[in-house]
Amino acid sequence: MISICQEIARGRILVSDGAWGTFLQQKGLQSQECPETWCLTHRADGLDIAKSYIEAGADMVETNSFGANRIKLAQYGLESSAVELNMAAAAISREAAGSDHYVIASMGPTGKILMMGEVSEAAVYDAYAEQAAALCKGGADGLCIETMSALDESEIAVRAARQNSTCAVICTFTFQKTIDGQYRTMMGVSPAEMAAALGAAGADIIGTNCGNGIEGMIPIVNELRAAAPERPILVHANAGLPVLKGTTVTYPESPEMMAGNIALLVAAGAAIIGGCCGTTPAHIRAMAQAVKKMRR
Repeated sequence: MISICQEIARGRILVSDGAWGTFLQQKGLQSQECPETWCLTHRADGLDIAKSYIEAGADMVETNSFGANRIKLAQYGLESSAVELNMAAAAISREAAGSDHYVIASMGPTGKILMMGEVSEAAVYDAYAEQAAALCKGGADGLCIETMSALDESEIAVRAARQNSTCAVICTFTFQKTIDGQYRTMMGVSPAEMAAALGAAGADIIGTNCGNGIEGMIPIVNELRAAAPERPILVHANAGLPVLKGTTVTYPESPEMMAGNIALLVAAGAAIIGGCCGTTPAHIRAMAQAVKKMRR
């Protein structure tokens, strides 16, 4: 199978998967639990999630490894289990993906702020290097450094992933619309700034995830494309912004609503489209069908 970047270079629009956290909670994950331990204790559940997205039409699936860097795992006293958990996470999604679909392994923030001196650059690099190597060894095709907001941490993560794996390196930021109509991360980074910095750091693919429904991703992709005309863009959109109904969090965008914006997102410059919070196999199925029509 050719690489993800080669597939995109051929002009093919790829479909990614949807939410994992929401799915794990539906299967019984408790708020105080470390989600990544389910790769060892509830392997069948993780495999079921990955398979459900493949069956829905996704070309690639992520992994249950978002918080599996040793800095984040230290909150649970599990830092020494980082390699084992990441290898297990990648192996589960690899089994679901088979030899004809891609695995883009999830790598999230450390939860520490470099500029505040909460952690050293060396510690951040080592944590991401360890995670990247383990995910690659477990069978990942790409490493998706996602839900990022700070340039310094993200640049380190991208370099660590590139230098310690043979995987395609993806990096996505989470942007919100400000009161003056601009898009910024919680650390004040714009899409254009992100595109320039992460491209220079060595990311093969850039993009955005979470924070917005699919329609809200279109102006962000426009900014990313203007700043980096040649670099592939990935979008993992929420099923709209969360709404609290009693004690239950719901997401307003239906599969049909999300699928209805696929053509506009592709026209803006997206090459890989999938879902984040609130999206289900039904959302991915509708999106995959919309992309299939475009391919024709």
